[in-house]
Amino acid sequence: MNLRHPFRLSADRRQAQLRLLATSDLHFRLLDWDYLADRPSPHTGLARAAMLIRILRAAVPNALLFDNGDFLQGSPLSDWVAESRPEVPPAIHPMIAAMNALGYDAATLGNHEFNYGLPFLTGALAQASFPVVSANVLGSDGRPVVPPAVLIDRMLTDAQGQPTPIRVGVIGLAPPQIARWDRAALDGSVTTRDICATAAEIVPGLRAAGADLVVALAHTGIGADTAVDGMENAAVPLAAIPGIDAVVAGHTHQVFPGPGFERTTAVDPATGTLHGKPAVMPGFNGSHVGVIDLHLERRAGRWQLCRHSSRAIALSTSGLLPPGPDPLLGALADGAHRRFLADFRQAVGRSDQPIQGYFTLVAPDRSLQIVADAQRARAVALLGGQEGQGSAILSAVAPFQAGGRAGPQAFVDIPAGRLLRRHAAELYIYPNRLCVIALTGAQLAEWLEFAAGLFRQIRPGQIDQPLIDTGFPSYLFDVIDGVTYTIDPAGPPRYDCRGCLLDPRATRIGNLCLAGRPVRPGETFLIATNSYRTGGGGGLAMLAGVRVVASDDRGVREAVLDHLSAQVPLAPVSRPTWRFAEHAGTSAWFDTSPAALGHPAPPGVTPVGPAPDGFHRFALSFDPSCHRQTAEAAS
Repeated sequence: MNLRHPFRLSADRRQAQLRLLATSDLHFRLLDWDYLADRPSPHTGLARAAMLIRILRAAVPNALLFDNGDFLQGSPLSDWVAESRPEVPPAIHPMIAAMNALGYDAATLGNHEFNYGLPFLTGALAQASFPVVSANVLGSDGRPVVPPAVLIDRMLTDAQGQPTPIRVGVIGLAPPQIARWDRAALDGSVTTRDICATAAEIVPGLRAAGADLVVALAHTGIGADTAVDGMENAAVPLAAIPGIDAVVAGHTHQVFPGPGFERTTAVDPATGTLHGKPAVMPGFNGSHVGVIDLHLERRAGRWQLCRHSSRAIALSTSGLLPPGPDPLLGALADGAHRRFLADFRQAVGRSDQPIQGYFTLVAPDRSLQIVADAQRARAVALLGGQEGQGSAILSAVAPFQAGGRAGPQAFVDIPAGRLLRRHAAELYIYPNRLCVIALTGAQLAEWLEFAAGLFRQIRPGQIDQPLIDTGFPSYLFDVIDGVTYTIDPAGPPRYDCRGCLLDPRATRIGNLCLAGRPVRPGETFLIATNSYRTGGGGGLAMLAGVRVVASDDRGVREAVLDHLSAQVPLAPVSRPTWRFAEHAGTSAWFDTSPAALGHPAPPGVTPVGPAPDGFHRFALSFDPSCHRQTAEAAS
């Protein structure tokens, strides 16, 4: 693999090369270790990416290193660090220490930086030796919580070997939904502005202050081409703003340039450009390092961009890295890593049955049922027997580990036997808080219609067709435990994955019942869910302004841990929640882990063979005979 700069310089003109290196969505994956599975993860982690970063830096005379947000939260280790330290950390945060050691030139904030509240975030960032910028996240006083942008002055070595100054403006931007998503943790201390409108105001000032180049560190995905106020994934219209030269995108855990994007007039996934400007999105958990190479020429006293090249280099395919983590970063993380694992491996209970989620997208399973039971038990305790009299208490749960971009290893798989503290994190990976909300039957039905958008529209009578819409995140597929219903993917979806209403006449949810009777549109339900959903996470319009009946200062994961400890042995009883509608002579396929072959499959599910990217393909029959088997198994 050629790691040199792709453009040749002319020695008779004032030319120079500048390499922009980027990480994004590290999620506190500091070491090459998967804490949920408690095993090595050799192609992830900042300590592994650091080795590639050092090689990429050494290959060129001039380089800057940036991080694009979501670096402080996202692994069980990050939650342990946050919970075991005071709000203002007295010692340096392990992730900040590693980023300091690696020599980041600047970083921005992602949405998950705010999960632990503003005091903790402020304390951690105070220890950074690099600037952290974010322009559209404001405090209660209306001022940005960190500087909106920064001017970085460096000396470039040009084609003649002479040092020449360059000034790079860096602006940071984050999803404006932060204020809603983390409403429980932030308690009104944060407001947000639109990404593109904010950038359009600030970028001209960076140019006026002498910036030769402006780089947007944008913790936002590559979504629609046209700007909409408050859009979550705004990288494309952001790139169109005059004065921005390069964009580092993120948030959606994708890789750009790459085949996962459609070519449009604004997006070129082959060359890595948005509106003709270089852009990169370097995966997540340190899986990739983003590289933007710039060919510059000195004109009228300023450096100007002539040519550019973008790529995202995977740790797994670079073929350059020696085994093990970067020695310096590994040493910085080792103490916290060892102390955490000792705590994480403590036994809390026992299960006489294996708990796995390999078929969680096609049938009810124990992994979601356990979380639903834990949430409901905690909700009953919160309500104290006062609220909810006469109202059913339901529990909304979604599969967080269901393969997809995270790969075939990203599924719940807990063997029978001892239950450890880490198994609670495996069942519920996020630090969301528990909330109890009140909804009508009509709102409940709309919520389920949104969730049913996970499935592609199938054709009755056809036997070889895809079932899962891979662009619809599994964490949006909420299962509402406590009611029963059918999902019919033969009909068109009512909503897309952003919560936009596609067809008000579309209906996929049928036979929605409570204790065998149809749910009435006007009746009230209390639903145990999480703070992300309550804050509008996932774009669920039907939850906008929902009444919060009760909320818990503790996280859902702690409720799961309590449930595992209280139920010894843990013996969840299978109960019906949802099933697919019947269609004779119809089947569809879906991909899951090859490890699913070692577990009983739901009725109507049969293995087909290996699938791309290490997955295994299964077929699902919608024939009525399979539904009879499901009913018999439930009884």
